[in-house]
Amino acid sequence: MQSSVARRTRSAAVDAARWPDVARLPQASWLRTAIAERIVRYALGRLPLRVRLGDTGTLGLGGPLMIVHEPRAFFRRIGAGGLIGFGESYMAGEWEADDLVGLLTVLAEHAASLVPAPLRTLRAAWAPRHPAAQRNTPEGSRENISHHYDLSNDLFALFLDETLSYSSALFRGFPADRALLAAAQHRKIDRLLDEAGVGAGTRLLEIGTGWGELAVRAAARGATVTTVTLSREQRELAQQRIAAAGFSEAVTVLLSDYRLVEGTFDAVVSVEMIEAVGAEFWPDYFTTLDRLLAPGGRISLQAITMAHDRMLATKDTFTWIQKYIFPGGLLPSTEAIEQITERHTALRVADSDGFGPHYAETLRLWREEFEARTPQIDALGFDETFRRMWTFYLAYSEAGFRSGYLDVRQMMLTKEAQPR
Repeated sequence: MQSSVARRTRSAAVDAARWPDVARLPQASWLRTAIAERIVRYALGRLPLRVRLGDTGTLGLGGPLMIVHEPRAFFRRIGAGGLIGFGESYMAGEWEADDLVGLLTVLAEHAASLVPAPLRTLRAAWAPRHPAAQRNTPEGSRENISHHYDLSNDLFALFLDETLSYSSALFRGFPADRALLAAAQHRKIDRLLDEAGVGAGTRLLEIGTGWGELAVRAAARGATVTTVTLSREQRELAQQRIAAAGFSEAVTVLLSDYRLVEGTFDAVVSVEMIEAVGAEFWPDYFTTLDRLLAPGGRISLQAITMAHDRMLATKDTFTWIQKYIFPGGLLPSTEAIEQITERHTALRVADSDGFGPHYAETLRLWREEFEARTPQIDALGFDETFRRMWTFYLAYSEAGFRSGYLDVRQMMLTKEAQPR
């Protein structure tokens, strides 16, 4: 565990031009900071973890250890920005954990009760609001997707497996082994293609190309594939990989917003793309699928989901993930998907299967590889603040699935003959 002296040295090295809200403490009134400290101390003191607050003692009932090197900065950030401040404090090196995933899993398991019930009604006044610039209009979506997926193909290649699949794998058993990750990704893809009925002669639309692995496996079945992405970096590498596999004639990769796609398709597959759509545009997303799918066709959708009540409670809150990792993103609930499709389309959810523990293991393998590749990440031009941000993101996501706060589901949708 690093000392507070080491932490201060790192904090001084944070690039203020690149990370302004990490390098500098936010403006926050004494009262707001004091209230935040009281709430946080109360919440942490009742949880199965240990929190060492500088030299002032330890809170908690025992469990993963969190060391807060700079309590004043820690509470000030939370007072100003809530969970955004919590994440920024980690990026700044103001706190550490001996088991980051374990610590975040405890917090996720108790997320609904961390704040005392009488104070939850103040969420709207306290929590930051979504910036208008992150709305997922066609122009906004392009910027939001580029923020994450155009970081660097080389960066993603460092911690993903050789399939370059950036979504949950489907394992045969646990604990998962990195040597079997590519096979588990193919198992996930094949299950989606099977559910959509993809075979020889199928006209398949894929919304969200990734780096082309699903398109290649669909083309190998004899399908004609149209796949769309908003990431220029992904499109370039996907085209190269599709050509190397010998399927350039069977696969068309479009740099396009899904709303602009034309044509009729026998099947549609979309893997963990709905999370980037935004609640405002979920009806547009599903009406587009409805418009493009031929009668009798099927849609295979893989989606990260959260409980409906948690989605409703947090959907208007601007989060650390939205600020730093996925601008404009929001996880749906299965209920939201069912309600929107029934209200706006002829699509109906015919099958739904959750496998959240598989995502926890997928994220563990990615995180461990990411942490082992520090020299290569540095060589790509990413700094320590970036690495801490991504370590927190991967651990935060893993904890969400380990706690059951998040799930990932494969859903099969069919199209009724006539809308109700």
